[in-house]
Amino acid sequence: MTHAPNSQMSAEMRLGDFLAAYLQRIGVTRIFGIPGDLVLGLFERFAQGRELDVVTLSHEPSVGFAADGYARTTRRLGVVCVTYGAGGHNTVNPVAGAYAERVPLLLISGGPGEAETRIAGVHHQAKHIEGQLHIFEQITCAAHLVRHPERAAEEIHEVVRTIIDESRPGYLEIHRDLVDMRIPVPEHIREWDGVWPRPASDSRRLSEAVAEAVERLRAAKNPVLFAGVDLFREHSEATFLELAEKLGVPVVTTMLAKGVFPMSHPLHMGVHIGPFSPERIDRRVREADLVLALGTQLTDINLGAARPQVPRERSIWATPDYVNISFHSYAEVRLADFVEALSRQSLPRFDEKVMYCDNLDRRAAAGASADSPLTINEMLIELNEFLAAHDTYNVLAESGDMVFGGLELRLHGGLYLAQGYYASMGFGVPAALGAEIGSGRRTLALSGDGAFQMTGSEISHAPRLGLKPIVVLVNNAGWGIFRPVAQRQDLLELPVWPYAELAEAWGGQGHRAHNRLELREALLAADASDRFAIVECVTQRDDLSPLSRRYIEASVARADEKLD
Repeated sequence: MTHAPNSQMSAEMRLGDFLAAYLQRIGVTRIFGIPGDLVLGLFERFAQGRELDVVTLSHEPSVGFAADGYARTTRRLGVVCVTYGAGGHNTVNPVAGAYAERVPLLLISGGPGEAETRIAGVHHQAKHIEGQLHIFEQITCAAHLVRHPERAAEEIHEVVRTIIDESRPGYLEIHRDLVDMRIPVPEHIREWDGVWPRPASDSRRLSEAVAEAVERLRAAKNPVLFAGVDLFREHSEATFLELAEKLGVPVVTTMLAKGVFPMSHPLHMGVHIGPFSPERIDRRVREADLVLALGTQLTDINLGAARPQVPRERSIWATPDYVNISFHSYAEVRLADFVEALSRQSLPRFDEKVMYCDNLDRRAAAGASADSPLTINEMLIELNEFLAAHDTYNVLAESGDMVFGGLELRLHGGLYLAQGYYASMGFGVPAALGAEIGSGRRTLALSGDGAFQMTGSEISHAPRLGLKPIVVLVNNAGWGIFRPVAQRQDLLELPVWPYAELAEAWGGQGHRAHNRLELREALLAADASDRFAIVECVTQRDDLSPLSRRYIEASVARADEKLD
């Protein structure tokens, strides 16, 4: 058995050295963090060699979002290291988002030494010493304060194993007086190859689930396939593609899973978002006599804030851990095993002709003159033309209006990422940096001005990190997504920032587009540059993406109905 360089372990090691070696053993090559006094010892351990690249930004929330973008893109563990209290509490929001969206992150926090805590209150402490631990217990799958050196290696191993098993964030708190403490390392960890075995399905239940699914497919006349985000998480998107091509039926994705199925594939019909789907998609799903929803999640965003449109008796719904076929449930059947086994069966072929659908108004765009004010609808159409000719970009959509606007983009290569369920503004730019670090592909990020003012200045780190993302920024001078429903419009105002000029000041390229022609030229110039770019799209204050206005107004109307 061979191990990665510097992942070698001995029977007794300093805790900090063990943790660095352990992370390398499981394939970690990058750690995102910000140093602080109570975690400097760990930072020094991580940075003492060249095998662990420590990526720092300006603020802890951005570090968390960057690690999230890195983990989503690579499908590997994202690691964050911050100081205790003021640093740890700053990462609550990105960790909560990763928990909600099933992103595997390991948050490592420092902490005060035992002798310090006996004297008096320790700086960075809030209510009590273990308060930060208790906070993270609520938003992680495993949270542990390392107290006992003799069990430290096993406890670290168990936390990371739980993160990998559940694909959710976990938390380790290591106080600074333990970093140099010598700990025993059990033989099974020293000899372990760093790979966790994938949980297996119950073979009898898997066989019965597949047999019933085949029976339902053979009886169906007009089935449809739903591609869910868990196909990507379980590395099953290629097998799903084989299944779709074997059946020859329309494929729709959920909002969280856009990009799991190739958007340029002739069977791809578009994104289904409940009653807010394009009309053809809505009608086709409602008329289906069988819906195979593989790896999808029942969330309000995926369902369009409505009840499921497909009756259970007409559905096959496979999750990472079980399969429901109509009213029959098969526990201990893994999604990856089910999709693979189903794709190997003798299945009917439907050869349905499929038309891709979105919500864009191309007639309105065609009727606009070249110098007429830019609309978000036109911006998205222009971006689609750009992406059709430039298929190497990963695309990331910020929360807010752009999480809906991004649904209208059709990629011809690369990944599409968005925090579509937890939907925290400020995710976009730092996550784009993390995604570009992880994939090596240039990233195009969609952002509103409000979200950019939260964390967008982190793009100033792009030059020193060797990154060159393009941020397409909608400048409508406020929290535009809430304008259709807010009674106090003055509460939605934002200060006017010179976004294009800021890009130049931070070492990038800045562009400002007032119409579609200027946007086209700006995108081409940004693509040709070896620097990051901000393309500021100046739009009308009340303009929104085609889907946002419908979604926000309908959501408010439903809330008002419940109050009446």
